[in-house]
Amino acid sequence: MRLWHKDLISVLPDKQLICQWRECCAIARSIVVNGTPNHLLVNKVMNYPKWHFMRYTIEVCEELEKRGHKIDRRRFFKWFDQWDDGTVKTDDFVSHADLFKDWHNERYLKQCYCNLQEKYDCGGFSKDEWWEIVRKVIEGISYENVL
Repeated sequence: MRLWHKDLISVLPDKQLICQWRECCAIARSIVVNGTPNHLLVNKVMNYPKWHFMRYTIEVCEELEKRGHKIDRRRFFKWFDQWDDGTVKTDDFVSHADLFKDWHNERYLKQCYCNLQEKYDCGGFSKDEWWEIVRKVIEGISYENVL
């Protein structure tokens, strides 16, 4: 289980993006059934207001729909609605910049990049898809933190 860095959603290859949608649904279900995702890489979702996870999932949905994929958002919201105890209000809003702040940071972006690089090296997606990811990561990393 992994929630890809929020800034990679727009450049994830289709396969990873579709899997991310399934992952969001699985996480929401796990929270309802078990009270937690119970997975080292995504347990941090519980450290943030529920709206962060909802917003993240909506961004995944929007990207899928932008690419022409048809998804049933009810698959996620049937679980999310059971998890939400009425604490999520429509005026609750988190900007993309503040989404999962302190988790989806520059360090996590680099970790996700390395994971995607390994998938590319093993033939998981095309060179064009890889270069789109590289461009996005280079654009998002400040050089003073790399040196």
